[in-house]
Amino acid sequence: MSDHPCHSEYLPNLRRVEGQIRGVAKLVENKEYCIDILNQLKAAKKAIASIEAKILETHIRNCVQQAFADEADMEEKIAEVTKLLKR
Repeated sequence: MSDHPCHSEYLPNLRRVEGQIRGVAKLVENKEYCIDILNQLKAAKKAIASIEAKILETHIRNCVQQAFADEADMEEKIAEVTKLLKR
């Protein structure tokens, strides 16, 4: 069994975003007003950013914190998070 934290509590949020994206595709297919499409895209981006922030916080509180016991592992985790944030 993996010692990675479980993120299954975010599955409903991810499924909601999935539905939002399908809704955006329908708006595009139906040639709806640009602002309506953009508003739905913004809402989906905000929802994704919220999930991302929660998973990142969990990663820092669990995976990174555990890595502090081993200096080499700690450096690797710091590099991972730094690389992620630079994207």
